[in-house]
Amino acid sequence: MAKLIHTMIRVRDEARSLDFYAKAFGLGVAGRYEFDRFTLIYLSNDEAGHELELTVNKDRTTAYDLGDGYGHVAFSVDDLDAAHAALDAAGLSPKDIRSLTHPDLGTARFFFVEDPDGYKIEVLQRGGRYL
Repeated sequence: MAKLIHTMIRVRDEARSLDFYAKAFGLGVAGRYEFDRFTLIYLSNDEAGHELELTVNKDRTTAYDLGDGYGHVAFSVDDLDAAHAALDAAGLSPKDIRSLTHPDLGTARFFFVEDPDGYKIEVLQRGGRYL
């Protein structure tokens, strides 16, 4: 059986990205690997069974075109209202809390926030399918 181990995104500014993911989701560096043309940084926290890989291309000076194919990365939290307030207090500009109801899944409460490179991140109230 295969095991999902990480999701990779490309970022321009290592320091800004590390600061964002630490403040927003408590992710710290689990591994950092320098190469001639790029750096790979793996982020995780005690709750994560999955890592976020940040790829920093050293010669990149312009923003990445995220295109129309990227969707989002999702995190679940125990207290959505507290998480939203914390992100707002940290100046990370979370969007409004919304809800979506499906007859088989119940109601999901969530909001989105964007990282410094414009990647959308969904934050969901933990429960049901979203553990």
